Amino acid sequence: MDINIQNKKIELIQWLSTLNDESIIEKIIKLRDREKVDWWEELSKEEKDSISKGIKDADSGNTQPHSNVKKLYGKWL
Repeated sequence: MDINIQNKKIELIQWLSTLNDESIIEKIIKLRDREKVDWWEELSKEEKDSISKGIKDADSGNTQPHSNVKKLYGKWL
C-alpha cells in the first residue's frame, strides 16, 4: 500500500485520539456507516436464490462431505 496513504491514516488516528468534540465524532461515525456496503445487496436475484437454496439444503442435512466436493470442484478451488 502507498506510504502516503499510510501516513494519512496515522495522522487521522492521532487527530481522532485527541478529539473531544462529540459532534465531530458522531459525524465521522455516520460517514463510516454510510460507506459500509452490504455485499448481499450487490448480488443478483439468481445469486441470492442460489445461496438461500444452499442454506436450506444444509439446514435439512442435504450436504456432501468435503472430500467429495474437492473431487468435483478441485480444479476451481
